[in-house]
Amino acid sequence: MKIASMIALSLFLAVMGLAPMDSEAAEQQNKMKACNEQANAKGFGEGKGEERKAFMQECLSAKPVKDGKTAQQEKMKTCNKEAGEKQLKGDERKKFMSTCLSN
Repeated sequence: MKIASMIALSLFLAVMGLAPMDSEAAEQQNKMKACNEQANAKGFGEGKGEERKAFMQECLSAKPVKDGKTAQQEKMKTCNKEAGEKQLKGDERKKFMSTCLSN
């Protein structure tokens, strides 16, 4: 009986220890998705090799600000809002976003 209790307690503690890693993994996946979107908006799509790699490295290593978003994500949000207000589409929007995000 004592052994069964010890095994159950060990399993419970192991599961509880893994829970924070799940949220960290999800957070990293969200960051990767956001950085990919930003890279595409800046024109660092497929075939941009070293430029994209450098951008992704910088974006993924950015530290989050107090609400969990990075400064780059905040900039992306602001630029998207401005582009929407100006009703930009296609190449005009892409050019505007590139300029806005690089400032």
